[in-house]
Amino acid sequence: QVRLVESGGGLVQPGGSLRLSCAASGSIFRPNIMGWYRQAPGKQRDLVAAQTSSGTTTYADSVKGRFTISRADAKNMVYLQMNSLGPEDTAVYYCNYKGQITGWGQGTQVTVSS
Repeated sequence: QVRLVESGGGLVQPGGSLRLSCAASGSIFRPNIMGWYRQAPGKQRDLVAAQTSSGTTTYADSVKGRFTISRADAKNMVYLQMNSLGPEDTAVYYCNYKGQITGWGQGTQVTVSS
């Protein structure tokens, strides 16, 4: 079993920045993929960014150049630095772990509004 706990969400003005953190615990093994998904009201949950344990990263086209995913494997942490935020980024952001098993965090709300 994998436990994921997100933090760092909140309300931010358009053009602002936020940094999300995800702490993973439990059955964490390599190789794995850790990533961030988001779900806006009435929409499906979509991939935002992911990074493999070997360092390969993937970003949704809508966040390329604005968001950066990073990992601190010694601490079992994954981060999402979000810059130039816009109202379209408003969503619940979920941390995800994919290895021999899959885990999801409870989500953290990000609201971009003036």
